[in-house]
Amino acid sequence: MTDHVISRNPTTGDVIATYPLQDKAELDAALQQSANAFVQWRSTAMEQRVLVLRQLAEQIRQRQDQLATMATLEMGKPIAQARAEVLKCANLCDWYAEQGPAMLADKPTLVEDQQAWQSFRPLGVILAVMPWNFPYWQVLRGAVSMLLAGNTYLLKHAPSVMGSAHLMSELFDATDLPKGGFTVINVDNEGVSTAIKDPRVAAVAVTGSVRAGGAIAAQAGAVLKKTVLELGGADPFIVLADADLDAAVASAVAGRYQNTGQVCMAAKRFIIEESVAEAFEARFSAAVQALKIGDPLQEETYIGPMARYDLRDELDRQVQQTLAEGARLVLGGHKIEGVGNYYAPTILADVTPDMTAFQQEIFGPVAAITVARDAEHALALANDSEFGLSATVWSGNEALAQDLAERLETGAVFINGNGASDPRVAIGGVKKSGYGRELSSFGVHEFCNIQTVWKNRR
Repeated sequence: MTDHVISRNPTTGDVIATYPLQDKAELDAALQQSANAFVQWRSTAMEQRVLVLRQLAEQIRQRQDQLATMATLEMGKPIAQARAEVLKCANLCDWYAEQGPAMLADKPTLVEDQQAWQSFRPLGVILAVMPWNFPYWQVLRGAVSMLLAGNTYLLKHAPSVMGSAHLMSELFDATDLPKGGFTVINVDNEGVSTAIKDPRVAAVAVTGSVRAGGAIAAQAGAVLKKTVLELGGADPFIVLADADLDAAVASAVAGRYQNTGQVCMAAKRFIIEESVAEAFEARFSAAVQALKIGDPLQEETYIGPMARYDLRDELDRQVQQTLAEGARLVLGGHKIEGVGNYYAPTILADVTPDMTAFQQEIFGPVAAITVARDAEHALALANDSEFGLSATVWSGNEALAQDLAERLETGAVFINGNGASDPRVAIGGVKKSGYGRELSSFGVHEFCNIQTVWKNRR
């Protein structure tokens, strides 16, 4: 059993840093520090909590380049995209500082002739098990709302981005958040299990794979602790015959290949109405071929290396299996030889519902195209999945697009526009994509005790 984790640069293969795993005593100290901070933080005035968020936003902006560079070095995110992620986190803090207090204010009920209201109380220490693909956004989009509500945050980040985790800890250390309000732990699966069972942990948030989410939810459920899960996706991208094809293609490229395709809510299954399928494929292929592949520290790079070598191997297995099942290779379909963990941007066509690329989550720069007879067939294909995170619909008939949206089995639907996560609206999935919501007021209330208070009830 290893006693450390390694952060490795996927562009060069070089080791960036080695981080020792914490033993039981160190984990216990971290849990106690977080629990102690909760006692102080829960009674801190809302004005002070808001001040901490504004301080955090300022710290993020001041250190934007350092944070972005660390993400690029650790997981290969193209630097322009990394800077955009960091700035998005600062804007998140500002938005919650402005809008969050109203979400947590007492809300009167509709009980007649009685004084009754709902209050939003913090739960306690929240354990968060987070992934590497958006090393700052995935963490802060939950942490900011949880802290605003008066909880404290215990981060178990992905082993490959521990440098990013420690930079976030430094950001919080520069604010007036009590020590322990944001705590990074570095433990193995046994350590996560220990933390889940510990009475000082009140609830658990997970963003990751179906396997990891299911295992953690089972352990939390056994000790009656709430979980919020944002898991995998095989998000459909529907293009109907009357769509603006140029706009749909531009959206498809961004929706599939941003972050080298390593996005939970990325478009993955492209379901194209038959009469425009050939034209879409030609334009989509040309646009993907034009994407710049290279050193992610270069501004013009759009496709960087994949974050981990094992993930590239798994992606290639899925591609080769899909081709063996009868799909047609339009573009790519192979690892890029040489230094760095690169995979060629790939398009698979003639993909049918029984094929691997249709059934499984494809987490990398690979698009799968399936042809639909008409809008109803496209809807049936889109819903033919064990996942339900997000979907996109392109159509010139907005009434039809909205009708399809209402029948899509996903947590989000984007009509004639790019997929996105935004603090103003909730994010989350159904089916094996998880449950619960992050962002907006829904994300704040997920980790609150919604307490009903009656006064002078007769």
